[in-house]
Amino acid sequence: MKQFSFNIQKQDKNTKARLGKITTPHGEINTPDFVPVGTLGSVKSLTPEEVKSAGAQVILCNTYHLYLRPSAQTIKELGGLHKFMNWNGPIITDSGGFQVFSLGLSSRIPRHENGKLMTKISDQGVVFRSHLDGSIHDFSPEKSINIQEKLGSDIIIAFDQCPPYPASHESVNTAVERTFLWAKRSLNARENKSQALYGVIQGGTFEDLRIKSAKQIISLPFPGFAIGGVAVGENKKEMYRAVSWVTPLLPENKPRHLLGVGEIDDFFHCVEKGIDTFDCVIPTRLGRMGHFFTNEKTIMGNKRWQADIFKSVFNSDPKPLDQKCSCYACQNYSRAYLNHLFRSEELLGYRLLSLHNLHFLLKLLGQIRSSLADNQFDKLKHSWLHL
Repeated sequence: MKQFSFNIQKQDKNTKARLGKITTPHGEINTPDFVPVGTLGSVKSLTPEEVKSAGAQVILCNTYHLYLRPSAQTIKELGGLHKFMNWNGPIITDSGGFQVFSLGLSSRIPRHENGKLMTKISDQGVVFRSHLDGSIHDFSPEKSINIQEKLGSDIIIAFDQCPPYPASHESVNTAVERTFLWAKRSLNARENKSQALYGVIQGGTFEDLRIKSAKQIISLPFPGFAIGGVAVGENKKEMYRAVSWVTPLLPENKPRHLLGVGEIDDFFHCVEKGIDTFDCVIPTRLGRMGHFFTNEKTIMGNKRWQADIFKSVFNSDPKPLDQKCSCYACQNYSRAYLNHLFRSEELLGYRLLSLHNLHFLLKLLGQIRSSLADNQFDKLKHSWLHL
């Protein structure tokens, strides 16, 4: 079985972008790369074969959701997450921390009679109510690592506290200190050394706290790092600044993952700052809403790189979603047919747009890798961001 490693194959001359390769027990990940999200052990509406055919090298699953249903123990007894979901490539699992905090604030969660939420955070961990049935659970660094080890993923994430946006400097500093404490406990709890454990950097939109968190986390023996607490409500400039404060401090020889980020402009702005991998639900979420990615400026409407299949202009349009796309949907179906499927609420429409969007983003990341290999990254970035 191959051990985890990361090798930089080429460094861009004009930016901090780099071409690399992550090796895991279940295969290699050529970077920069986009990681499709299979929250519940499934990239929504798509089979593993379809996800792989779209160009996916790795997927990300969610610790919190799989812990609640069907349970980590059930998945372990059935042979681990790879066998359970029939995916033989690399898998990343997140710590569950983001969901504990975000879903713990859900309006669906039962509350005390005085109206207070049941989520309780302390240095020991988090006590929360399930968003499914209101049952009480607790997460700690040790429990998060234990769950991820039962799942058997290739890359796991240390338990962290993700502060909301906006938040005060004081409250974000508390999250930074707690994330550092939990990072050390996550390392101590790890028993399966074949899984690569990434440390998480927090700090919100505060430069001093981002730098503080980065220095704390890189002082620990993590083989890779994840930047968290972005894309939680702040604007793009704030997000890019947060990334630019952190990446210069990170070891060159270890991979960097940006959690929960996956829009087209984000790839270019963050790859050039040294980010290696991204994950986001955007391609399938947009697909279910009827939005599809395209290069064709004349049909984009108000959103860059996106068009809405519900628009009446597509009612009798015989062209594919994107005339330069080689995905299954574009090779076999017209915009008119897909417009009909969505207006008729046919499930096939959701599947086909999700497949197209995933293929579109993964192809773009392939183009970014090729541009780095050919010293053409700046040219490719300009061609997309000035479309």
